[in-house]
This record gives sequence, C-alpha cells and structure tokens, in this order.
Amino acid sequence: MSIRQDLSAAVARTAVTLAGAGVVALTIAGCSKPLLAPTEERTPFDRYDNVRGRYAPQYVENEYGRREPNLRGRLGNKD
Repeated sequence: MSIRQDLSAAVARTAVTLAGAGVVALTIAGCSKPLLAPTEERTPFDRYDNVRGRYAPQYVENEYGRREPNLRGRLGNKD
C-alpha cells in the first residue's frame, strides 16, 4: 500500500471511531435525569395559575392508564 492509501484508511478509522464515540456520548446523555422535575414550575404562567388555584398538572393518565400530556387542562379556558 502507498502512504496515501494508509493515510486515508487511518482517517476513515478515526472518523468511524469518533462517530461511534459521539453516538455513545449522546446515548449516555439521553439517559440522565431531566433538568426540571415534573413538579417544578416551567413558566411564569404555571406560577400564575398555581397562585390562583387553577394549576393543571403536566401529565394525566388516559382511559388506558397511559401517561399523556394534559393539553386540554393546560391550554383550555381557565374560567
């Protein structure tokens, strides 16, 4: 093999190794605990609703017992 072929093979191995390391790093970072706890306020609107007794939880269980975002409760009319 020529020097040029050896160099391109080394660059390819390095690129594959770095890509693999990047995938592993992203996977590990994705498995860490979230920045904000589900009970923490996320916006000033959450604090406003909480003070006035109209706070709606982020998630609710549907009729099948699955957890889903509480879009109706959080985005609907508060009256």
